[in-house]
Amino acid sequence: MKRFFLLFVAAFLLHSCARLGSPVGGPKDSLAPKFLSSNIDTTRINVSRDIKELRLDFDEYITLKDINKNLIISPPIKHIKKIIPSTIANKFLLIQWTDTLQANTTYNFNFGNSIADNNEGNILKYFNFAFSTGDKIDDLYISGEIKDALATKKSTGENKMVVGLFQVKDTMNYRQKPYYITKVDDDGYYELNYLSPGKYRIVAFEDENGNSVYDPGKEKVGFQKEALEVSKSISGLNLKIYPSKKPLKYIETKEMPGGVTMAFEGHPDDVKVIPLNEKLKDFKVTHTPKSDSVKIWFDAVKSEVGQNATENLKFSYDAKIKDSALTTSLFYKYNPKNKMTISNGNALLPPKSDLTIVSNYMINSMEPEKWVLKQDSTITKEFTARISETNPYQILVKSNFEPGKKYQLTIPSKTISSFYDKIGDPYRLDFEADKVEDYGSLAFKLTNAPTADYWIQLLDSSDKILYQKYTKGDYVKFDILKPGEYIVRILVDNNGNKFWDEADLEKDIFAEDSYVYYAQAVVRPLWDTNEEWDLKDTRTLDSPKKTAKSMEGKTSDSNRTNSTITPSTSTNSNNVIKSSKKILTPLK
Repeated sequence: MKRFFLLFVAAFLLHSCARLGSPVGGPKDSLAPKFLSSNIDTTRINVSRDIKELRLDFDEYITLKDINKNLIISPPIKHIKKIIPSTIANKFLLIQWTDTLQANTTYNFNFGNSIADNNEGNILKYFNFAFSTGDKIDDLYISGEIKDALATKKSTGENKMVVGLFQVKDTMNYRQKPYYITKVDDDGYYELNYLSPGKYRIVAFEDENGNSVYDPGKEKVGFQKEALEVSKSISGLNLKIYPSKKPLKYIETKEMPGGVTMAFEGHPDDVKVIPLNEKLKDFKVTHTPKSDSVKIWFDAVKSEVGQNATENLKFSYDAKIKDSALTTSLFYKYNPKNKMTISNGNALLPPKSDLTIVSNYMINSMEPEKWVLKQDSTITKEFTARISETNPYQILVKSNFEPGKKYQLTIPSKTISSFYDKIGDPYRLDFEADKVEDYGSLAFKLTNAPTADYWIQLLDSSDKILYQKYTKGDYVKFDILKPGEYIVRILVDNNGNKFWDEADLEKDIFAEDSYVYYAQAVVRPLWDTNEEWDLKDTRTLDSPKKTAKSMEGKTSDSNRTNSTITPSTSTNSNNVIKSSKKILTPLK
């Protein structure tokens, strides 16, 4: 009996233990961490300039996500010593620095989306904390929207755009962090808070490397030329960002078939090059204005350059680059495998099109009278050939090509020449003239068309240019197009230099005008597609699937100014919070 009783007690205890260890369930935590207090008193004014840390306490354990990318301090505190938590969750956030703070200045710590609870990862969105070393907290704000002027679809990745204010001074340095800076959220909205009255330049840029410093040529930029007098809050200040002009910089010189190529970053208008080796007395230098490469052609065999051993070739150059060395060199070894070759640019020839022959060498001359063009291997056809006016690496062959017929163009050796070489092998180029029923056309009637010449481009979903025309006027037509859906873009050549110029912040030069059609243009076989496009229509193409037909019935906004400013009628801090799209920490 006693043994039975002991077994009963043991079973009861095991059952109890199992009950104690079982999950109880319950609703999932969906609340973001709640800010409780800080080491700075609740008024947040008259804070000592010698304070070296900010501590924020929360109601639960938090972690920090990409704090170095998310945290923006305005005005900047340059020397951050430590940020906690780093790897282990805490109920507080601690930032320590070594700087002495400025007098009578409001500091705003914008944490973006970096603060999250440790258990469920709920984010405390757009959390700000502000305090002042003076007797009041500045409460002015500027808000608006930022758009990428050339974007053809809504970005699905991280929005890296920021907006900053630079204090207007006699000498403006845009290579440092802005005095005030904030991130742009995923739908393009921004808000600069806790601003002091003053005169500023506003600049938006795509902060690709997350350093809060604008990198010209690498990051897109938008700005106003006029200084912004901030005496009251401003809402609706909208900007567009454009590709930025790359500073002109020499990169390298390297061997290429037929000579050497000199590469630059940026777009030099003119480059003068002179070889400094006595052997290179006969040479040709070719450079297209705005091209980033210069070709130096020579006959390495005849000049006995790099034949038996590597030789150090030196060149002097003038590309009007500030502080440039003006000389360069490379170790050159002639490659005997290099030779001039040609190939079909288009094996399936669209109707009413020329045959394109492509060479790896710049073409200097040719003898088309020695060539033979045959249709279906039997009928000899008349033709004309010319070197392309826009691309000296191409030959355009024109003839009465009949749809559905096959052709062979025979080109004997040594009938196409570069400066110091000729094609050594004979070629037979085979191609077929495609049928017209496999193509369609696309025409645009433009309202508010550019007064200057412009490029109209048809792009695929990856923004690759498939077709383009350089034209002018309010009507343009593409006669022969492959069926499909195209993104349509216009780039205006405002200054007439045959090159679309990017934005230059340091010289206060806007990018040339550009427009993206708000719908995809659909081309169907044997179909004439006609579109009407008002260039003042600000609708955007957010999705590759949006076509002109799907846009019918939608209204348009005629405002296409570089920026729109609507001054706020109130300047008190309550309106800063109410007008804000983001969540700000109210002052206690």
